[in-house]
This record gives sequence, C-alpha cells and structure tokens, in this order.
Amino acid sequence: MRLALYQPDIPQNAGTMLRLAACMGVAVDIIEPAGFVMTDKHLRRAGMDYLEHLEMVRHRSWQAYAERPEPRGRLILLTTRAGNSYADFRYAADDTLMVGRESGGVPDAVRAAVDGAVRIPMMRHMRSLNVAATAAMVLGEALRQTNQLPDMD
Repeated sequence: MRLALYQPDIPQNAGTMLRLAACMGVAVDIIEPAGFVMTDKHLRRAGMDYLEHLEMVRHRSWQAYAERPEPRGRLILLTTRAGNSYADFRYAADDTLMVGRESGGVPDAVRAAVDGAVRIPMMRHMRSLNVAATAAMVLGEALRQTNQLPDMD
C-alpha cells in the first residue's frame, strides 16, 4: 500500500499525511510541484521526527510519476467526484491511494489515468473533508481490508 500526494498545497496537511504514513508503515510518493517550498528543512518541520521512519519518493511532475519504472498496482483517487463509497470499494495490497491538491483536486488528465476513484459519503450540504482526514479514513479502511494494519504489540 502506498499514499500519493498530488502537488500538495498546504505544508501542514502534507506533514500530517507524512506522519500518518510513517505510523502506518506506508510509503509515500510526492508528485511535484508543491504549493510550498519542499526543502528538507520544511519537510522535517512538517513531518517532525517521523520522516526518518518513512519511505518517501519525490517525483518532479505527474509525467515523471506516471513513467516510473518500478512495479505498481492500481492507482485509486480519493475525490468528491467519485461515485463509489470508500467503504464499499475492494482494495488490493499493492494499491496506491492518491489525494489531490487542497485547492482543486487533480486535473482531468490525471483523473483519466487512475484505475479507480472513491469518496467519503457526507451530509449533502457539506463540500469536502480536509485532505489529511480523508487520507486517514480511506487508508485505514484499505489497510484493514488488506490485513496490513501494523501490529499493536
């Protein structure tokens, strides 16, 4: 299981998702450019001391990410525009869950390239959850379904 951050806008959200991934033992792909300076110093501030426990790969663009040579499973987009509930979706152990930019999600070309899309059901008058909260909910369900939750001992 992996978590991909598509051009993250807000360093605090990116830091929260990096910490989440480190705690869950999930690798992270960051697809640049980001909406903030992605220096090691800024990442350390956002991710605190959790980054030393994290497998993270930075990709300079969507194209570089899409053309990466390593084996990969399905790419699943977390979006308010999906028809499938995240709780009803059947995840695979090698899936990558991708979140979009806080300011606008992902462009149509990225949406067209994914293998699946899920959303979190919400009250009708609400627009969206925080991207880090969304990542936590969906990642938790995906790890539960694939028996990849970390041991508690």
